[in-house]
Amino acid sequence: MDTSVVIVGAGPAGLMLAGELRLAGIDVTVLESLPQRTGESRGIGLATRTMEIFDQRGLLRRLGAYETSDMGHFGGLPLDVGVLGAAHQAARTVPQSVTEAALESWATELGADIRRGHTFLDLSDGGESVTVRVRGAAGEEEIEARYLVGCDGGRSAVRKTAGFDFPGTAATTEMLLADIRGVDLEPRMTGQQVGGGFVMVAKLPGGIHRIIVGERGIPPQRRTAPPAFAEVADHWKRLTGIDISHAEPVWVSAFGDATRQVTEYRRGRVLLAGDAAHVHLPAGGQGMNTSVQDSFNLGWKLAAVLKGDAPASLLDTYHTERHEVGRRMLANTQAQSLLVLGGAEVQPLRDVLSELLPYPEVARHLAAKVSGLDIRYDVGPGTHPLLGRRMPHLPLTAGTRATSSTELLRPGRGVLLDLADNAVLRRRAEGWRARVDIVTATPGALPDDSPLAGTSAVLLRPDGHVAWAAPGSHHGVSTALDRWFGPAAARRGRGGRR
Repeated sequence: MDTSVVIVGAGPAGLMLAGELRLAGIDVTVLESLPQRTGESRGIGLATRTMEIFDQRGLLRRLGAYETSDMGHFGGLPLDVGVLGAAHQAARTVPQSVTEAALESWATELGADIRRGHTFLDLSDGGESVTVRVRGAAGEEEIEARYLVGCDGGRSAVRKTAGFDFPGTAATTEMLLADIRGVDLEPRMTGQQVGGGFVMVAKLPGGIHRIIVGERGIPPQRRTAPPAFAEVADHWKRLTGIDISHAEPVWVSAFGDATRQVTEYRRGRVLLAGDAAHVHLPAGGQGMNTSVQDSFNLGWKLAAVLKGDAPASLLDTYHTERHEVGRRMLANTQAQSLLVLGGAEVQPLRDVLSELLPYPEVARHLAAKVSGLDIRYDVGPGTHPLLGRRMPHLPLTAGTRATSSTELLRPGRGVLLDLADNAVLRRRAEGWRARVDIVTATPGALPDDSPLAGTSAVLLRPDGHVAWAAPGSHHGVSTALDRWFGPAAARRGRGGRR
């Protein structure tokens, strides 16, 4: 093998996956057709769940200064995400270029081989390995790996070459986007209705304004290049009456409302993550955040299989878990699309939702959707409220050291958190110590309504989701450890007998 894993695409999904694999000691080669990062802002902002993920890997410091906010939107209607009470607020001023730079520096420091100027051409899945044909500055070459992961965006060449089915609906309209300097525009909420369409204005760092404009009745165009800024300015003036033609365009793009998802996230030794697996109307940055979270789910599983700790069937849970997340994301972005793109006929629906959103129960439900905190994986039967959900930040004292559930996850390993100093529990988990950190700790004071109130132990997967809890799980800790971390290491008894 030339490498264990080839990743095609050095966007947020590919770089996150590269870092996760290297954190587990897996050799990885990332192939990117662009000779250097574009520096384009693209997706802006990190959702609450992504902020938690970055904190669980110690990555927040790499983002530099950023602003946070508890306010979001659902289909252009203001939404208070703060009702979730999460430890992190969403970051609203982090351009995708900054996210990519942070992830690339992390992955590179861990030893990832990132090859820019290398274009994917073809693949051959031989059953035991996959051969990738690529063209670089020195010509064409073949790279043999045990697995190939396509993280190459909505027009994924890996997806097309491997023959993944990609059903859904084609775009029905087109929206234009521009990051501009030299104008002073008042912020406008996403999807603000004006005349025959909608607009948005958001202030970005460096004196830049992001504007989005969509005119109803304008069919999508088959573009081979970004639109000219003059086209964006024309649309803007028709809808708002404001002339921005004198502004300096920093980045101009067009996008549509196509909605598609692959039927399977894995075919043999080829897997997909991020936009290669799902495309939809951009709504609150869910696409980029879901892409990062795809890789966060896949990385530790692929590493465990490659190291021989877990069977290849563990990779099947990547599809079952993330396909459902993607399906639910597409459903909520389609709902938001109706609210944003619809005309006067949708106004009664906007009015009704505006009446409902102030209710905390409604706000919590929709906020959890757009922030990534509503995810609950099937980890087995049980009654504990956190089973399958992400572990919230929990301050802890381990011996004399202050720590937290977030800090314990930074090595990218599983964590068995013993909150009751249970020697029997620790003994049962001993066979997994090489893969799971067994930590005895005391939590700080918990409110009575905390989902951790009365909890004596939790088993955390490397992605921070609770795989087992006591009391509340309907099976023992050994069953959960075996399912998520593979069989226990063989132990020798007295006389050297197993």
